[in-house]
Amino acid sequence: MSTSTNTAAVKPSTPPEPTQPPRLIPSLPDDVALNIIARVPRRHHPTLSLVSKSMKSLISSPLLYAARSLLSCAEHFLYISLRLHTRHFMRFYTLYQNPNNPLNPKYSLIPLPLIPSPSLVGSALAAINHKIYVLGGSIKDIPSPQVWSLDCRTHKWEPAPNMHVSREFAAAGVFDDKIYVIGGCVVDNWARSKNWAEVYDPKTGKWNSVPSPIQIREKWMHASAVIDGKVYAMADRNGVCYEVKSGNWETVDGDLDNGWRGRACVIDGVLFCYDYLGNIRGYDVKEGTWKELKGLEKGLPRFLCGATMANLGGKLMVVWESKNGGGKETEIRCAEIEVKTNEAGELWGNIEWSDVVLLVPREASIVHCLAVAL
Repeated sequence: MSTSTNTAAVKPSTPPEPTQPPRLIPSLPDDVALNIIARVPRRHHPTLSLVSKSMKSLISSPLLYAARSLLSCAEHFLYISLRLHTRHFMRFYTLYQNPNNPLNPKYSLIPLPLIPSPSLVGSALAAINHKIYVLGGSIKDIPSPQVWSLDCRTHKWEPAPNMHVSREFAAAGVFDDKIYVIGGCVVDNWARSKNWAEVYDPKTGKWNSVPSPIQIREKWMHASAVIDGKVYAMADRNGVCYEVKSGNWETVDGDLDNGWRGRACVIDGVLFCYDYLGNIRGYDVKEGTWKELKGLEKGLPRFLCGATMANLGGKLMVVWESKNGGGKETEIRCAEIEVKTNEAGELWGNIEWSDVVLLVPREASIVHCLAVAL
């Protein structure tokens, strides 16, 4: 007796279709949503990141910042480094506007994550696109070639390629999306002589030496700026400038050399700093003359103890320390100034706001300030 068994054919299971990530804005294509979100001021990004995981991912992505740049929606943000407690501790801050009261904005400095080498002294700073580069500096009086970069989109630190030589108190400037570093090293061997000036290209991640005549190689630099394609480096005794396109070196005009004090900034081809009387003034390179910035007499103090300046999207940002008598704290104050040239060629400033943005221990001091577009 034979038996037969009928086995039903088993159909292979169909794999589930991959789930599509939720749209950034329901009922809108993501490219349209990106166009909308890119226009939202950055101070509202923390709130947007709470909407969904997709939104949180977008807020920190390069795609959003590329869209902001293409749509001309990038905003300029001020970054400041302070020396805290002792001269061996540096911390970075960014100027933050409270989004809850746009009609009467309150500004304050928000601390950022510590740089991995916070005890650096005499570092130079430069900003390209969304990154700030901290160049060299000394640790326990030993100069370093180390370079750190801060991604201002995420406020994360990461190492960048080292310079060819160790430096402290060097000059740095940016032209054509490349960083030029000058001086800050003793020219006592062939390597330091060849690399007294260097240039860094973030696209290739490489440093290259910039040829320089031996007679201009000073060590210490106290200020720097880029004006009309020239990188200016101010030494203790005299200044030099390097014209990038031609590769020529020049000595700085005597009036500019003698009148340049502190960390200056350039707006529309005019270099702004403070003079020996504590007033802000500008140097017009084309005219070769210093001009007082008028209209600030009642709104700002005399900067006899110095001030640090930055170009924030065409506005003059001035940051200074204010020590109140014998108190234990120092006020870090900031002012935003609109600068114009009238028909007579005079420089006039209008203070848009001025306020205390941070309280720090009395011995703290401002090291740098610079602006980044995001």
